[in-house]
Amino acid sequence: MTGESVVSAAVDELGARLKAYEGRPAAVAGTGKDPVNEPMIRHWCEAMGDTNPAYTGPDAVAPPTMLQAWTMGGLSGHSGRTGANDELFDLLDEAGCTSVVATDCEQEYLRPLRPGDEVTFDAVIESVSDRKTTKLGTGYFVTTRMDVRVGQDLVGTHRFRILKYAPARQQQKTKQEGKGARARRPRPVVNRDNAGFWEGVERHQLLIQRCTSCGTLRHPWLPGCNTCGGPDWDTVEASGDGTVYSYVVMHHPPFPAFDPPYAVGLIELAEGVRIVSDVVGMPYDKVRIGLPVRLEFRRYDDDEDDPLVLPVFRVQEGREGGVG
Repeated sequence: MTGESVVSAAVDELGARLKAYEGRPAAVAGTGKDPVNEPMIRHWCEAMGDTNPAYTGPDAVAPPTMLQAWTMGGLSGHSGRTGANDELFDLLDEAGCTSVVATDCEQEYLRPLRPGDEVTFDAVIESVSDRKTTKLGTGYFVTTRMDVRVGQDLVGTHRFRILKYAPARQQQKTKQEGKGARARRPRPVVNRDNAGFWEGVERHQLLIQRCTSCGTLRHPWLPGCNTCGGPDWDTVEASGDGTVYSYVVMHHPPFPAFDPPYAVGLIELAEGVRIVSDVVGMPYDKVRIGLPVRLEFRRYDDDEDDPLVLPVFRVQEGREGGVG
C-alpha cells in the first residue's frame, strides 16, 4: 500500500467513525432557563434597532429570530446535554481538527412565541460531511438540528452548522527586503444575502439596503425587512459621514495579520444605520464616543491573487471633540 493510500484509508476510517454519530441526540428534554419574557424581547429589539409594533403591547409576540435565545444555556449549560457532541469533537481534536468556525444557521418558524411560553427542546447531530478542504483548512462540517416546543407543539426548528478543521498553513510574504513577513488578513464570508454589499465595496461604494415596501434602511444586509417583513429591497449609497457610536480597543487575542492594540468602532452613519469597522487616523487611546468620522476604503495586497478592500472610518481632522 502506498503512502497516499495509507492516508486515504486513515481518513476514510475517521470519516466512518464520525458518520456513526449522525442521528445521535445532543440534548434531550432541555428546558429554557427563562420563559419567553418582555424584558428580553425589549433588549433584543433595542440592540437590533427593531421597532416593529408586533413586539410590544398586550398582544406582543417575540421576534422570530430570537428562537435560539430562549434555548441558550449560558455559562453553566443545560442539564439535558448528552455526551455525544463532546465525543464527536474529541475525535476531531485528536485528528488535528482543533479549530472551529460557525458557517451558517437555518431557522423555521411554525408559530409565534409569546411572553409566558415555557420552551423545551431536543437536539440531534443531524449530519457530518465528508472530509472537505477550504481556504481555512481541511475538516468536517457538523450540522446540529434543534426542535423547539411549547408543550407538545413544535414551534420552530434551528439548524446550526460549523466547520471543525485543521488550520491551513498560511504562506507569509515579504513585500520589501528588510521587512518582516506578514500574515494574510482573513477574508469576509460572502453569501447570497450580502454579496451585493461586498460588490459595492470593491467599487468603493458603501451600499445600504432599503426596503421597497416601507423605506426602512438596514445594515447588516438581510434577506427581509425587520420592520414590515417585506422581502424586496433596493440600495442607497452612504454619504460616508458618521460618528463613533461605541468602540472597543482590541488587545487580545493576538493575530499575526493585525497590530494590537487598535480601535474597532460601531459607527453610526448619517443615514441612521450602524456598521462595525476600524477607526483610523487617531491613536487607539484617544478614540471617544461622538467623534466625527469619514468613510474611506483601504486595499490590502497581502495576497497577490486575492487583494482585499475594506471600508474603514477616519477621524476628521480638527473635529476631535467627543463625549467621555
